[in-house]
Amino acid sequence: MAYADFRHRLPLRVRWAEVDKQGVVFNAHYLLYCDVCVTEYWRAVGMLYPEGFAALGSDLYVRKATVDYRSAAYYDDELEVCGRIARIGSSSLQFSVEIYRRRQYESVLATGELVYVHVDLALRTPTRVDDPLRGRIRAFETVAPDESESGAR
Repeated sequence: MAYADFRHRLPLRVRWAEVDKQGVVFNAHYLLYCDVCVTEYWRAVGMLYPEGFAALGSDLYVRKATVDYRSAAYYDDELEVCGRIARIGSSSLQFSVEIYRRRQYESVLATGELVYVHVDLALRTPTRVDDPLRGRIRAFETVAPDESESGAR
C-alpha cells in the first residue's frame, strides 16, 4: 500500500508517557495507535463504535492483531496513522494500518493488521457483515476492499 491509498488519516503527536528511557515509542503503543485509528475510522464512516454496532445487535471482536516495526518514532514526533478496510470476508473485516512521520510519507514507521469478527451481540457468534455496513465501507474507501471468496475468514 501507499499513503495515497488511505482516505482515513489520523494525526497524532507522540506523548512523553509513550516513550522509553531513550525517547523511543514503546512497542505496545503502536497497537494502541492502531486501535485509536480504528475507532476514529468508524466515526468517519458514520458508524460510532460501539453504539452504532450495538444498535444493530452486533459487535466486533479482535481475532488477530499484528504490528511490523520498521523504524522508530520518538518523543514529540508528529505522526499520521492511516487506516483502511482492506478486506471484507463473510463475517470478518481486515483493517490495515500504516504509521508515518508527518510529511515523510515515503517511509513507513510501522504497519499493523487487525482482523475483526463481526458477531451477533446476544449470541456472541460470528454473523455476516451485512450489506448496509459493506456499503458504508465501500462508499468511504478510496481503494475498494477485497471481497472475493478466496481467503475468506
